[in-house]
Amino acid sequence: MSERIERLRTLLEEPLLVTAGVNVRYLCGLQSSNAALLVEEDRVRLFTDFRYAEAARAIEGVEFVQTQRSIYATLAEQLRGRIGFEATALTYANWQTLRDAGIELVPRSGLVEQLRAVKDATELAAIREAARITDAAFAAFAEETFVGRTQRDLAWRMQELFHEHGAHGLAFETIVGSGPTGASPHGRPTDRVVEVNTLVVIDAGCTIDGYNSDCTRTFATGDLPDELANAYEVCARAQLVGLEALRAGVSGSDADAAARRVIDDAGLGEKFGHGLGHGVGLQVHEAPTARPESTDVLEPGNVLSCEPGIYLEGRAGVRIEDLVAITDGEPEILTRSTKDLVTVR
Repeated sequence: MSERIERLRTLLEEPLLVTAGVNVRYLCGLQSSNAALLVEEDRVRLFTDFRYAEAARAIEGVEFVQTQRSIYATLAEQLRGRIGFEATALTYANWQTLRDAGIELVPRSGLVEQLRAVKDATELAAIREAARITDAAFAAFAEETFVGRTQRDLAWRMQELFHEHGAHGLAFETIVGSGPTGASPHGRPTDRVVEVNTLVVIDAGCTIDGYNSDCTRTFATGDLPDELANAYEVCARAQLVGLEALRAGVSGSDADAAARRVIDDAGLGEKFGHGLGHGVGLQVHEAPTARPESTDVLEPGNVLSCEPGIYLEGRAGVRIEDLVAITDGEPEILTRSTKDLVTVR
């Protein structure tokens, strides 16, 4: 914790009130739905209510302050002077509470997030283990019967497989898109029955010690029409180019452009409507990003998804996604399930 706090202090122009729960956890380890951390030059105060008091008292290096259930009422009583706040985390109502107490509030953005974007060895180990379990779950899942089962049933089975292989939880609700519903990148599983001779998109991930994995594989349920077989082949080539482009010193927009060019050249550019990838860690979507408008430059310790997709409205979709750790040299691909087109029953 102290190393992370010290890194944060080098970025501060005034004390910072950290109120995003994920950032509080990153900096001091407390998991809470109602906590704030005030990082000052010579002290760190952790504010939370009775429900989390025992856990907060056990954290070394912080001064625990027990608050009312309304944590901002206590903060308004105890804070003074010029204080930075997380502009994307503090609600307007809570900002008013602090402002009305005479606190000079300075909006700050991305300070903790830029630290979180570079994973340390412990974080990378947790993500690697989540990726390993994800690979095992996908391998087992490929042995399941798909045709004739509902999307919800398949999603539930993937959840069971994560549990069976040792995951601590799901990273997000498993996406199962079959046939036309596969053309929606984040479509939720429904009671639609999986049909023969089409594509099925499975996007799933798990958590280990709070850190997430994220992986997508697309399966065939029989002989594919030429249009769908071609879409898979193009997407697979684009994904390999994207993986090669994700290197230290490369901008997120340039990595995206490299993969996107493959799909554009195949005449399917309009069918790839999202970015190449996003950071993964304590959150499934975090910094850095790899998309056309990204201003991020990749550096060792970043962990990103690489997930080009092609979505044919009314027909089917295909997406192939791996998790990648940026290093000083070759990118480390953390998810290793086969990307050959697997035909399932």
